[in-house]
Amino acid sequence: MNAERTLRVLVTVLGLDQHEAGALAVSRILRDAGIEVVYAGRFNLPDSIAGAAVEEDVDAVAVSCHSWEFLYYSAELVKLLNEADPPIPVVVGGSVVTPADRQQVLAVGVADCVLAGASPEEIVSILRRVSDRTAVSK
Repeated sequence: MNAERTLRVLVTVLGLDQHEAGALAVSRILRDAGIEVVYAGRFNLPDSIAGAAVEEDVDAVAVSCHSWEFLYYSAELVKLLNEADPPIPVVVGGSVVTPADRQQVLAVGVADCVLAGASPEEIVSILRRVSDRTAVSK
């Protein structure tokens, strides 16, 4: 990643998932690691997330998942963010994500998936790694 530019990550919650605590915790973890966080909040659909991600010029989108709606929306979100120039990677993670769910979202193009119990260091590392793919071209 370009050392002159601070990494920017949009953190959000999909659909009717109202469980915001995980998204707020991840936002704090990222902020404390020196990553700029754009917080989009709850009740977002793929088109509004993609629009905000492009408008805010983020390097990645992190979706906090505490209901199973992410399984329904992930493919659409990835499709929309792949249309950005450069494409914006998506990372999903949360308390309900199972190893089988992880395989399902990776198959539709999600860049990575964080399972429950991941350490703050693991979360930061994953977002830095997937963001490095796009930051050099911005």
